[in-house]
Amino acid sequence: MFQTIIEDREPPKMEKVIDGYTGFLFYDDDGNPLVAMHWQHRFDHMVGRYNDIYQVQMLNITPHVCRHIYCSNQAKAGMNRKTLQYLMGHSDISVTMNVYTHIGLDDAEKELRRMEEFQKAQAEVEKKNDTKVVSQKMFKVI
Repeated sequence: MFQTIIEDREPPKMEKVIDGYTGFLFYDDDGNPLVAMHWQHRFDHMVGRYNDIYQVQMLNITPHVCRHIYCSNQAKAGMNRKTLQYLMGHSDISVTMNVYTHIGLDDAEKELRRMEEFQKAQAEVEKKNDTKVVSQKMFKVI
């Protein structure tokens, strides 16, 4: 996806170096990399337009909220915790898991059902004590 963005965009007239980083994905009209405030203005505009049209109002969205959503979604999808910590740029795993990862009741129920299915499959293997005959359901759980 990032490669497509780079290929489809107008290349910057001069590559900017900020804190030793180059190769930014998005630039403003002056050729400067977009920063959080650019995105905040875009979010504010989108939320404002939505709230002008619809009766049910949308809450404020910030780039920082997007970090929390990204982190939570990756954790729920089963991404390795250390990989997620690295991608989030946190020096301490507890920040990644305790501050940025948000889990709800639905997530807990889903995980408990998954664990129950795993235990059933494990019991089936132990009961048959024959690795030749194993139901496909066991492989779905794993």
